[in-house]
Amino acid sequence: MFNAVIAIHGGAGAISRSAMSAEKEQRYRQALHDIVTQGQQILAQGGSALDAVTEAVRLLEECPLFNAGKGAVFTHQGTHELDACVMDGRTLDVGAVAGVTRVRNPVLAARAVLEQSPHALFIGEGAEQFAKAHGLEPVAPDYFSTPERWEQLQRALNSDTAILDHDGAAHSDDPLDPDHKFGTVGAVALDLEGNLAAATSTGGMTNKQAGRVGDSPLPGAGCYASNDSVAVSCTGTGEVFMRTLAAYDVAAQMRYAGRSLQQATVKVIHDSVLELGGSGGLIAVDRAGNVALPFNSEGMYRGVARVGEAADVAIYRES
Repeated sequence: MFNAVIAIHGGAGAISRSAMSAEKEQRYRQALHDIVTQGQQILAQGGSALDAVTEAVRLLEECPLFNAGKGAVFTHQGTHELDACVMDGRTLDVGAVAGVTRVRNPVLAARAVLEQSPHALFIGEGAEQFAKAHGLEPVAPDYFSTPERWEQLQRALNSDTAILDHDGAAHSDDPLDPDHKFGTVGAVALDLEGNLAAATSTGGMTNKQAGRVGDSPLPGAGCYASNDSVAVSCTGTGEVFMRTLAAYDVAAQMRYAGRSLQQATVKVIHDSVLELGGSGGLIAVDRAGNVALPFNSEGMYRGVARVGEAADVAIYRES
């Protein structure tokens, strides 16, 4: 029996304590606690790491506080395009979708690709058709919209920039400055049988050009899992995480350089990503059940729950 554990993240970014309300912070903490606890329960009942991360990310997609599924950000054209990836560390099987607009839970579409297709990644209309053919619930494109995300797009359009997530701190009581927050969500887990899995999902960047794809649905960039080393889910400047193959680099450093989980994750986030001007963080669990949650921004929504122990959630950098 392995030291089963699940970790989740809901994005990383800059702190704006002055704009934060205690009520809003508590809403985030409660959501993180409830979701990571449900993943923990799956593991405690003997469920697979793959099932635990899939369900945790599905729940994050259902929560409009986070930029995935309901509450996803808008493109420059005023639409939503969502991406997701799931990877099974036991088999190295992977499934991913990108640019979907009518799939309620992109992570479930990614899981269907993993289990039901010889292909690894579907995009756009092909992904939509695949999801529908496998019984996944379609929604109208406006299902994902929230007033807060629309206001964020309007500010981004006025400034002519792409914003990584949410509203500006001057206009919001989000604990993280939402105009400098990376809105990917993800989960990693080790189950009682010693299997690892990872899942990542995102609505992308506010005011991104339609058709833009970041690191989240790309195996090795924003999501990776292998039983011989580690499971990783990233959140941050997608283009930099793609250029550094951030998720796989953690595994490679552990395999080939003999680095510990902590050493490898810190080197990726605080050296490789930072050197290219990237910001954000990642969550990772290794085959021994060690957990790492490094980030080079000022905060990251995160939670960890080991089987048999109380869940722990956090937003800010620990003092």
